Amino acid sequence: MPASAELRERYTRIDEGVADACRAADRARDEVTLIVVTKFHPAGLVRDLVELGVRDVGENRHQDAAPKAAELADLPLTWHFVGQLQSNKARAVAEYARVIHSVDRASLVTALAKTERPLEVFLEVNLTDDPGRGGVEAGQLLPLAERVLEHPALSLRGVMAVAPIDEDARTAFARLRGLSERVRTIAPAATAISAGMSGDYAAAIAEGATHLRIGTAITGKRPDRP
Repeated sequence: MPASAELRERYTRIDEGVADACRAADRARDEVTLIVVTKFHPAGLVRDLVELGVRDVGENRHQDAAPKAAELADLPLTWHFVGQLQSNKARAVAEYARVIHSVDRASLVTALAKTERPLEVFLEVNLTDDPGRGGVEAGQLLPLAERVLEHPALSLRGVMAVAPIDEDARTAFARLRGLSERVRTIAPAATAISAGMSGDYAAAIAEGATHLRIGTAITGKRPDRP
């Protein structure tokens, strides 16, 4: 069944918005990977997205992602895990996800390395003052990066963060960009920045984001949480 006109319109609007933001930042469009986060949506929606040209899909709950990835194993997709990940789920998530955006502690690094599957990882940084939020504190970022670099199976791509709701998004992403530069002093290849969602992707692009995680602006309203 062809993708719905509404889905096509939403995807086209965001894709064009990303291109506009890249032009405004004097960046090439191909520098930015658009990850469509399909949280709670059925596998059929992902098939429709593939028809529109989507190749990168994000999920944040293993219990939803695993059966969806299995059902869509015939499609040319790269699965990105973008949610908080428990160490005891690392092996299972690595069965389908090639990129993990939420590495925030040494125990998770160890668990992912034990999977012995090549994985690309981002270090999630907590940009708030709330220690209960996901992400490593800025002061612990380099030690965590060093832990990743100890494991050949893990490829450190860069840093990831969510802009705090009480701070200007561009200001927050500028801080993330500075932290990215700090990581590159010990990991020159870790040039990627995973930042920007439906409401702030233009600000993220302006501050160097290479990976956007966009959900409802493309997929529409999420179904009720199972």
